[in-house]
Amino acid sequence: MDELLDLIATDQSPSEVTDKIKDTLYSKAAERIQSQKPDIAMQMFDPTSEEIDQDVSDETVDSVDDSTEDED
Repeated sequence: MDELLDLIATDQSPSEVTDKIKDTLYSKAAERIQSQKPDIAMQMFDPTSEEIDQDVSDETVDSVDDSTEDED
């Protein structure tokens, strides 16, 4: 962060300042991603976790009841 302030204080070119800001933001984002990877991997690949059972029926639907009752 001090490097960024030095760039601004010494009137460096705007492109250098924006490049430094981008580099700082990317490095912070990468640190956060790296810190979350083990937790996410455990959640996704842990064999002891409960699986959500989603049964999908192969049966075709003959008709759909779209009727609604009007309440006045």
